[in-house]
Amino acid sequence: MSHLRLFVRFVFVVAFLASNSLHAAESKKAEEAAAKPPNILLIYTDDHTHRSVSCYPEAFDWVDTPNIDRLAQRGVRFAHAFIGTWCMPSRATLLTGHHQFGVNSMRMEGEYPGSAYDPKQCPFWPSIFRENGYSTCQVGKWHTGVNTGANRDWDHQKVWNRPRYTENSGNYFYDQLIETNGGKPVLTKGYSTDNYTNWAEDYIRGENRDPNKPWYLWVCYGAVHGPFTPAVRHRDAYPTAKVPVPKDIFPPRPGKPAYMQKINFWEPGPNGQPQMIGGSFGGRTVEGATSIHGNTLNGWTRMYHQGVLALDESVGRLVSALEETGQADNTLIVFTSDQGFAWGQHGFKTKLAPYDANIRSPLIISMPGRIPEGKVCEQPVAGVDLVPTFFKFAGLDLPWKMHGHDLTPLLEKPESTWEWPAMVAFSGRSYGADCDRVPKDEDQLKLNGIPWYFSIRQGRYKYIRTLIENEIEELYDIENDPDELTNLALTRKHKKQLLKMRGDLIAELRRTEARIVDRLPNVRGE
Repeated sequence: MSHLRLFVRFVFVVAFLASNSLHAAESKKAEEAAAKPPNILLIYTDDHTHRSVSCYPEAFDWVDTPNIDRLAQRGVRFAHAFIGTWCMPSRATLLTGHHQFGVNSMRMEGEYPGSAYDPKQCPFWPSIFRENGYSTCQVGKWHTGVNTGANRDWDHQKVWNRPRYTENSGNYFYDQLIETNGGKPVLTKGYSTDNYTNWAEDYIRGENRDPNKPWYLWVCYGAVHGPFTPAVRHRDAYPTAKVPVPKDIFPPRPGKPAYMQKINFWEPGPNGQPQMIGGSFGGRTVEGATSIHGNTLNGWTRMYHQGVLALDESVGRLVSALEETGQADNTLIVFTSDQGFAWGQHGFKTKLAPYDANIRSPLIISMPGRIPEGKVCEQPVAGVDLVPTFFKFAGLDLPWKMHGHDLTPLLEKPESTWEWPAMVAFSGRSYGADCDRVPKDEDQLKLNGIPWYFSIRQGRYKYIRTLIENEIEELYDIENDPDELTNLALTRKHKKQLLKMRGDLIAELRRTEARIVDRLPNVRGE
């Protein structure tokens, strides 16, 4: 055999052994990663409609959120997510795994947004993660009782405690009183979105945590809540933005309940563009906020979308920190919001109401190597589903009965269906046992004129039951009527579908042990 042939064979054998060794090392690394509990990063924005994220088809064509889009390209985007109805109950759900009516002892008290709860009656699940070897951290807005759970639920916490410092509760973007681990508040300069990202990035890179433990980090942004203030660097963005006028921005709204005929936050402007009645935003704690681009639907919507740009930059920074520290492969990233926000749809300039325009959130979940990439899940899901999913990924048993369902089957096969409807419960400012009975009609309307309701979404249909005596029901075919303009509950043709979904709602209320289920007011015509 020639020397050349021997040399070639030698090179082949060395390459073969090296390849096997590399493959074995990669397999071992993958096995070790699979065996190690994952980190969980929950990026949680505020009043943030899915329509302002450019990977959602409902976004305006001028919207551009490249970092959030990249997250969707590396994970699963949920087309129909209903995390909550407004700030406080949505966060209560993410701390307990329960709908608003199941959050025991939680209550509003004192000056808004003052609130309180009994930790024995209302435990928060991050404490269970702590007991099972996780390091837990929360950064940003806190809106669920003056007790933030510092040193009980969180190993590290740096928060804007709105319920405790009500005089500071309107400072969504500048000059916030920040508590660190339950200590005395410090008046903090800078743009809040950037501050929260700085603190979260520090944590990801190793500050304020045990390097030998997996971690759970909940980053609660205040953006893009009113007064919708964008960062200075973004105030010239979207100069050619145009916003189509929603079809039902002005009343009447045929086929909708009586309260919907009174919703009227907009009026025709002198140039044909709707303008906000009164000239300023009237949300609690941010009364009198004005638009930097003028008091038109176009100006307000443009400013709101500018506020999203700092959130998009923050997502990019946090993902880069994971990649640069070698943690990206073992971190479950969830991007979502407490609920959506309507700009003109059905006459609104708020969240709360049961329509997709008001409450539908973005939801993107990513973990390359474990979750498929670039997929869209069309199945409707709810905020209560996130907590069981976290426990599943962490390999922990649920500490108590929760209202939601583990999303892992949909994450593994996003194109599949599942049997569970997505239920939304709105009971104003009431929680727990205070939701056992329906208040008088006039008492229900104290929160922006919107009464209590339940709704469920399964497949293409959405059902809404308003808790006013002898009020009509609502049924929408979201596939053919995404703007929810035609109430099919009023047609004989859809009677069977209406009765089915009415029954499905009752069944879901019983499953989740909602004591109000046997005291629901009558619907019109029954």
